[in-house]
Amino acid sequence: MAMSNQQKYKVTLAGFVITLAGALLFSTKAIIVKLAFKHTAMNALSLLTLRMLFALPFYLVAAWIAAKAKNTTPLTGRQWGVIVFLGLFGYYLSSLFDFVGLQYITAGLERLILFLYPTFAILLNAFIFKQRVNRIQKIALLLTYTGIAVAYVGELQLDMNNPDFLWGSFLIFLCSVTFAVYITGSGRIIPQVGAGRFTAYAMLAATTGIFIHFALAGLMPAAGFSGIHWGYGLLLAIVATVLPSFLISNGMKRIGSNNVAIISAIGPVSTIVQAYFILNEPLFMEQIAGTVLVIAGVLLIGWQPSKNVDIK
Repeated sequence: MAMSNQQKYKVTLAGFVITLAGALLFSTKAIIVKLAFKHTAMNALSLLTLRMLFALPFYLVAAWIAAKAKNTTPLTGRQWGVIVFLGLFGYYLSSLFDFVGLQYITAGLERLILFLYPTFAILLNAFIFKQRVNRIQKIALLLTYTGIAVAYVGELQLDMNNPDFLWGSFLIFLCSVTFAVYITGSGRIIPQVGAGRFTAYAMLAATTGIFIHFALAGLMPAAGFSGIHWGYGLLLAIVATVLPSFLISNGMKRIGSNNVAIISAIGPVSTIVQAYFILNEPLFMEQIAGTVLVIAGVLLIGWQPSKNVDIK
């Protein structure tokens, strides 16, 4: 976001509260997923499918509203292709990597690794679009990756007996990278097609991909899903997906994306605290130190008015 645009935004109380609520609700996703794995025999793809099934009506309504908007020009074939690609990459592959990875690592570590996506977006813009990485961004990159290394070493010492720890970490890393691709691409296509239309169509593309994957995998239980399965799917869709997405979108309109990025830094802290009290996950010094470094790095990126990356 350009400096002239970012300076127009002021942090109002309403904007702050709305954004904070959205960030806190988003931070519940990993907790709900871990609880679902703990209390049911549901696999990652089935849980993800139920989440998207309950969210689908909201995306359909958003797509209908976007299509009926005045002065809307038809999308070109290339624009359709970019939207579908980004939707599949950002919310189909990314979510799948995330849900599968959460089977093997803690919710706190998942959130920290996932929170690296703004730095990956900077690197993508640098290598693909040849945008210069400035000094502040280099410091931010150093802080965030140092923080992950510190937290990861501490987590590794606790999970020495977990044979899938490295695999789960790698999957969350892929989740962060694929989401960074989505963020980088969306920043370039949204000015052409509009935010509402892009989000609705991209999410519908992702939902279609997930449904096709589920159908081909043949994972539907013979007796169907039980009430507890539907309950976790509904929680993920409403509490951790639809409500926070609308809140964050509204927050961006009120206070701007950079301010939203700064307030959203509460996310990893919220997840770690919830994981400690709800999931009984351990809290240790390396995790706290690593979290502080990661948040400091992301705050550096979000605080500066930068054209290079727009953190969502």
